[in-house]
Amino acid sequence: MTIEALISRLERVKCTGHGRYIARCPAHDDHGPSLSIRELDDGRILLHCFADCDVQSVLSAVNLKFIDLFPAREMASGKSQHRPFPAADILQAIAFEALVVVTTTRTILKREPLNNTDRERLLLAVSRIQAALDIGGLNHE
Repeated sequence: MTIEALISRLERVKCTGHGRYIARCPAHDDHGPSLSIRELDDGRILLHCFADCDVQSVLSAVNLKFIDLFPAREMASGKSQHRPFPAADILQAIAFEALVVVTTTRTILKREPLNNTDRERLLLAVSRIQAALDIGGLNHE
């Protein structure tokens, strides 16, 4: 996906420099532009919501996936598809977020209440695991 295709799905887009934009974040009731969009030299697109929306929520709101933030790579016949991140990095990210899930699960199993911070962190961990699976091409919906 190109940055132009992404920004066409957003509202109140303003160019702030070469390959840089701000726009209303589609993941929350944004009254002013709080979403930063940047295209890197290699074609990757970075997103950051200054209201702390996670990237998965932003992408879901415009019907996109993490893989859409990376330039398409042509596959030579007989060769495996190149992923934007090494598998070891993806596994390390999943392992860390799995620890958050396990820790929270232990609290739940002890019938102890979760505070809002713990509940939000659990949801973030699940979102990050989903994103890592998407990036790794392992998510089959």
